[in-house]
Amino acid sequence: MTEDPRPAGSPTLEDVARAAGVSRATVSRVVNGVRNVDPVIQESVRQAVASTGYTPNRAARSLVTRRTDAIALVVSGAGDDPTPEDEAAGPTGGAHRPEEPDGGAGSSFTAQVFADPFFGRVVTGVVNYLRPRGMYPVLMFAETSRAREEVVSYLRQGSADGALVVSTHADDPLPALITDAGLPAVLYARPSRPTRISYVDLAHQDGARLAAEHLLARGCRRIATITGPLDVPAGQDRLAGFRDTMARAGQPYVPLAEGSFTQESGEAAMARLLAEHPDLDGVFAANDLMAVGACHVLREYGRRVPEDVAVIGFDDSSAAAACRPPLTTVRQPVEEMAAEMARLLLDRLAGSDRAVTSVIFEPSLVVRGSA
Repeated sequence: MTEDPRPAGSPTLEDVARAAGVSRATVSRVVNGVRNVDPVIQESVRQAVASTGYTPNRAARSLVTRRTDAIALVVSGAGDDPTPEDEAAGPTGGAHRPEEPDGGAGSSFTAQVFADPFFGRVVTGVVNYLRPRGMYPVLMFAETSRAREEVVSYLRQGSADGALVVSTHADDPLPALITDAGLPAVLYARPSRPTRISYVDLAHQDGARLAAEHLLARGCRRIATITGPLDVPAGQDRLAGFRDTMARAGQPYVPLAEGSFTQESGEAAMARLLAEHPDLDGVFAANDLMAVGACHVLREYGRRVPEDVAVIGFDDSSAAAACRPPLTTVRQPVEEMAAEMARLLLDRLAGSDRAVTSVIFEPSLVVRGSA
């Protein structure tokens, strides 16, 4: 950096250099993240930065590093630009798709995101990883084709160094648009269509197996499941894992009702299952919100949880602890997965690993009062 504009009296690069006993150029290289500096010297400079209170000028630093230290955290759907009729009805969602309130498509999509505890956990994991590294997420929504174009343009212009993408729909084209443009990105959850993009995900089938084994161990024999949307990999995998475990236990037929990962859809699915199978004694719901809805309906029908019907959810979200009784659930370590997503992206940006990769996390069963 040739200039270090800052208020008079503020610590400068020269002050740090004197405190560390090195040249101004060496301080600049350490501050700007140049990696071929002796580790001992790097530590000396960092201590001098701390003791002097020096704060790098971010604008000048970005001119040298060509980095913004901003990461786009994109929540993406698969809708097209809304027609006036669509805006009145709201969009169809996806993997985390609550029933839409009336209003414009953009506002209802945003409301859906903030209402789902899953997204808050993703943000927590990303922020907790980036903040100590002096980086910050820029939250973006891509619920229409126009919004997706804006995200790609934002990244092309260098307004953010890369993207962390959370897709809410199986047919979402954004991951492919980003990778086709040669932009660095990491995806939360396995993409539905083959795409050369790194991602983190959970071993969903193993999680469903844990739920089935627990219900069977409790002595449940008339077991049903409320699935997630079956057009997304997570919904498909959780159903496949549950069915397979039940079949291995001699129960090849598992009644099911499809939900959409919302409490309302869980209520509707539970009512359908009770109407068709009034004697069921165990239910596995493919996420916690649907399990909460199932518990509400069971109470309305006079069924005790877990004495009459045991209920297991999936995710271990805040909804699980707030439910009455508290939900037994399959834990998805969302915060850790989101942090790993950020780590993969920063490794890619640092040039240490440009290969497409995947990281699969293991689920665990959290036993509470519902089963």
